[in-house]
Amino acid sequence: MQIISDPYSVIDWDNVPIIKHPGETGFAWSRTFETGNIRIRLIEYSPGFKSDHWCCRGHLIHLLDGELNIEIKDGSVIRLIIGMSCCFSDSKATAHKPFTDIGAFLLVVD
Repeated sequence: MQIISDPYSVIDWDNVPIIKHPGETGFAWSRTFETGNIRIRLIEYSPGFKSDHWCCRGHLIHLLDGELNIEIKDGSVIRLIIGMSCCFSDSKATAHKPFTDIGAFLLVVD
């Protein structure tokens, strides 16, 4: 990863606005920090959340709390529990969408 931005950035998440996004079911709350070519997000999914769209963007996902399932377009499912991470490449072949029964809190870098 080549990070093109200032030499360093400090993020005070308390000063980053929270935005609420509806899913197919449930809600996601996110805080987004962008600099140069990088985006860093804290996302919280409500219990019963299911995304309403497929995503083809590459991500690094780290689960901080809860449980997260990620459906891949090919029908497979990745299950993350606290402390686990996964990476997705920029590709239609790895189009994915998250869902959770109990809720999840994650850090996403893309």
